Amino acid sequence: MLYRKFSLAGRRNGIPLPPGPPPCWFWSNALPAVNIAHALTDLVREYGPVVSFRQGSQVIIVIGSVEAAMDIMEKEGGSLVDRPRSIAAGEMLSRGMRLLMARSGDRFRRLRKVIHTHLQPKAAETYQDMQRENAKNFILDILNDPNNHREHTERYAISVILRVTYGKSAPTANTDPEVIHIHKILEHFQVAMRPGAYLVDRVPFLRYLPGYGKQLTEWHHDELQLYRQQLGRVKSEADQNKGGPSFAKMLLEHVEDHQLSTDEMSYLAGSLFGAGSDTAIQTAVGITAAIMAAACHPLAQAKVHEELDMVIGSDRAPAFKDSSSLPQLHAFLLEALRWRPVVLPWTTLTCASGFPHRATKDIVWQGYSIPEGATVYGCHWAISRDPIVFPDPETFNPQRWLDSEGRLKDNMKFIVYGFGRRVCPGLHLANQSMFINLALLFWSFRIAQRPDAPINTHAFSDDVISHAKPFEIDVIPRIEVANLREMMTDGCMG
Repeated sequence: MLYRKFSLAGRRNGIPLPPGPPPCWFWSNALPAVNIAHALTDLVREYGPVVSFRQGSQVIIVIGSVEAAMDIMEKEGGSLVDRPRSIAAGEMLSRGMRLLMARSGDRFRRLRKVIHTHLQPKAAETYQDMQRENAKNFILDILNDPNNHREHTERYAISVILRVTYGKSAPTANTDPEVIHIHKILEHFQVAMRPGAYLVDRVPFLRYLPGYGKQLTEWHHDELQLYRQQLGRVKSEADQNKGGPSFAKMLLEHVEDHQLSTDEMSYLAGSLFGAGSDTAIQTAVGITAAIMAAACHPLAQAKVHEELDMVIGSDRAPAFKDSSSLPQLHAFLLEALRWRPVVLPWTTLTCASGFPHRATKDIVWQGYSIPEGATVYGCHWAISRDPIVFPDPETFNPQRWLDSEGRLKDNMKFIVYGFGRRVCPGLHLANQSMFINLALLFWSFRIAQRPDAPINTHAFSDDVISHAKPFEIDVIPRIEVANLREMMTDGCMG
């Protein structure tokens, strides 16, 4: 088998590193520079499910199969909770307060505990009514303007995360001043995160040179000022008994419990909205992938329609209480997320594989060493193409997720939201959003590919979170339009 070939990358305590390409000098890029998702997947096929790269003294490990991801990223998650040092994005821009980049330690544990308390499954359930009402607005948007379906998914997703973080709804995803400002800040963060964007990440002493990093300092003050303003607005509303429940309000009500400074609270709430905006956009991308799959695979869509007709009927709209009775819908969603992974890599490793982990001790896997200090990525695209778990992986087949009795298999897992103790804390909220939107969408409409505008299922943008490039669909109501409008506007919770 190809992955048995000997690695030239070296040994650790007599145990070889996983196989991989020859090492390179520290100023060179050991990883593919273009089309990285497919390039890494090709390397996984050549060298095996765990591939090592050497860049000077730096060891980089890429995980490319379900089994290896479970064994290393999940079972050894306690040894991979740390992040590699990031001077530009983590220290100079975020000052160690951005949860996504926080190194393991006391601050990380305090920040993580607070955010998990607010977004754990039971807490996430409290947002279901709000999510469903926003999802009903999404259906009306699709009914009124089906060509801008991607914009409608983004409006939904941003509205939800604004409500969760600050108790505020945005009328549209593109015109709300706070959303515009947050996206500007996210762009700054994404610039700082790009490999090679700042030489200080390779030559640390540069940060102490007068004038170096002025741009990063300005960006830090800009985002901290915005985060302070937002937390201050929530505090002012709470003092006047105004405003609904939100993460920021919870922070202010439990200052003694979580022991965070004002700036840490400001950054944590702002980081939740920032990371939540990424998760929200990922949610929107996931919904768009499901829309694309429905248009391109009408027989699979028809199975979901058949299930909805049997379980729901036409007298009421789907609700969260129906979730356990809709395995075909869940299987369709799982397959859409596997078929076109939300974190879809084209240009940077962070996009390809999520944010990096750092091994805090040696990990031995099947006779290979992942050494302490190594940077470890899980490659979502390669994992989603694992032929052992997903036979014929390029085929869209929701039935692979169901057993012979039509129930969801409990022995299959595809990692969408990250790995181990660094898994996205908003995953429960995101899953709820995708379920209720797709339940309402498929109950309301049949989605068809236009004969005069065939969809290119491989056409995606080069953004940090890659979007399907615009595509047109025909949306055919399955419910009489007047009744559909009434059911989406009457506030009925089903």
